[in-house]
Amino acid sequence: MTETRRSTTKMVPFPSRSIVPERDLDKQPILETNHLGIEFGGLKAVQDFSITVGRTEIAGLIGPNGAGKTTVFNLLTKVYQPTTGMVLLDGVDTAGKTTVEASKMGIARTFQNIRLFGNMTVEDNVRIGLHNQISYNMFSGIFRLPGYWKQEKRQHEKTMELLSIFDMQDLADVKASNLPYGAQRRLEIVRALATEPKLLLLDEPAAGMNPHETEELMDNIIRIRDQFQIAVLLIEHDMKLVMGICEGICVLNFGQIIAKGTAEEIQANPVVIEAYLGKQKEAEA
Repeated sequence: MTETRRSTTKMVPFPSRSIVPERDLDKQPILETNHLGIEFGGLKAVQDFSITVGRTEIAGLIGPNGAGKTTVFNLLTKVYQPTTGMVLLDGVDTAGKTTVEASKMGIARTFQNIRLFGNMTVEDNVRIGLHNQISYNMFSGIFRLPGYWKQEKRQHEKTMELLSIFDMQDLADVKASNLPYGAQRRLEIVRALATEPKLLLLDEPAAGMNPHETEELMDNIIRIRDQFQIAVLLIEHDMKLVMGICEGICVLNFGQIIAKGTAEEIQANPVVIEAYLGKQKEAEA
């Protein structure tokens, strides 16, 4: 089943010596990082991080706990400003941009620890993600002019459309804090999609999900990529998910890339087996 998800994808060399899906070869990569790095008090948390993500690629970033994966996400979304290197989003340098500016440029993310507004409804959580699309002015909002109601109707319809991706439209009026853990995870993804990203970063999206929910998540990530024609970069410890849907995979250890390639190449890489999979085997021995 997992092989079927990836079998039609052919990864081909890109001029920057990376690989991208064949379908993206003639398109501008959505993400390019060149020698990206950051230091905290002299400690190099991430160094020489260089990857290319194709325009509609589902890519994976894996590695042991503490390898620096979430730090990379924080660099990409401008939570941290890099000490070295650069990030190009759709060919545009993001140097000096704020998190808000990066969001408007087309990058969205979910978090390892869920960050929903628990006292707000499911619909209102998603509508927060639609803030970039609001065009009525304060005067129209205060006096509830026709332009305000027209956009309110449009935002409600858009929210229901996004929630339907995970069959959550019937939960629109439920308080977010009352959702099961897995549903909260899905709601975070929907809220991120509401910002209309070009690149969606998912930080451990399968955490807390049972095997059936994980299978559904895999199918939905592919559906999101196909429906919105965006790229997805995910951090995940569930190897079945990673190897099942990721086209290109980057392995990080102690803040440095130790391997890049397809799922088959990563699974057979002795450096990865020793640094990542090997630790698991030793623990089981």
